[in-house]
Amino acid sequence: MAKGYSTDLRTRVVALVEAGDSRREVARLLDIAASTTIRWMDRWQTTGSVAAKPGTGHCRSPLKQHERWLLDLVTAEPDLTLDEIGTRLASAKKLKVGRTSIWRFYERHRITFKKNTARRRTGSA
Repeated sequence: MAKGYSTDLRTRVVALVEAGDSRREVARLLDIAASTTIRWMDRWQTTGSVAAKPGTGHCRSPLKQHERWLLDLVTAEPDLTLDEIGTRLASAKKLKVGRTSIWRFYERHRITFKKNTARRRTGSA
């Protein structure tokens, strides 16, 4: 995701437009998109603020509430695959999530699943 523009730049845009320049002229002058200056001015006129809108925040995982159960599951049975974990999660907790979601959950907890060529099974690393 792109980094937001500074409040200083937003203030300069408002000052230049209110000084008499058009929104598109200011956009060309400051090398930003015309649509950006138009949105900022609309925001300035409706709210009186040029500050950036707050971000949406971190996306919360539905697996967070089952964190202890998932970690205990892998501790008790380290050779489970992600698909098997998903099946158990669906049957025990009535929560259906994709394999990638489960993988990201364990990645956040620094638990990886490595293939063991001697046993041809997966194990928690």
